[in-house]
Amino acid sequence: MAELSLKTGLEAMDVAAWLRRHPTFLKDFPDIAELLVIPREQGSAASLTGYQLALLRERQRELEARLAELIEIAGENEQRAVQVHTYTLSLLRATDLPACARAIVAGLREDFHTEHVSLLLEGAHAGLDGLSWVRAVPAGIATLPAFADFLARGEPLCGRLAPDKLETLFGADAGAVQSAALLKLGGCGLLGIGSLDVNRFHPGIGTLFLKLIAEAASVALGRYQ
Repeated sequence: MAELSLKTGLEAMDVAAWLRRHPTFLKDFPDIAELLVIPREQGSAASLTGYQLALLRERQRELEARLAELIEIAGENEQRAVQVHTYTLSLLRATDLPACARAIVAGLREDFHTEHVSLLLEGAHAGLDGLSWVRAVPAGIATLPAFADFLARGEPLCGRLAPDKLETLFGADAGAVQSAALLKLGGCGLLGIGSLDVNRFHPGIGTLFLKLIAEAASVALGRYQ
């Protein structure tokens, strides 16, 4: 019988695929198992069984590391869920618009450790004097050209915001903001969250908890619109 080779059309991947479909092949042809060249580590010989065991141990270590990572992520998500719940309750306890605005900003700064927070509110509102991080927009948010593209999408925007957005949101503090999240508060306005950490908010970050914060703030503010 002519020896099969790459020239006859048989490729290594074909052999590997065939062996995967016939895992008992070496049991039926033990002489071939003796001829196989098993990868060596640091010059020591390895048996086929030993090599298989080493692979299984490595796979087990990888699975254990992945499980530990998932458990850590689950713990972090549970902590964030508790924080969002506590934050929502603090907003609902507010008895007027200024108190609600203070609760929105204070909760983000204290519980979520954010350095800069800005609140842009639709329409004209009394009682907000002295709250430097709140800005009423009597003509409506849609009249601010910096946010036209964001309002068209409506989804949270995270990362390094354009200078015009940062300037409108954070004013004199815009230069210190290295990353930010921009949230739409239903028909109430916009919420900007800025950080000194360039990696705090990035385009690939999960936005579930940001959306929950935005929804809670929207409902709380909607009572005074």
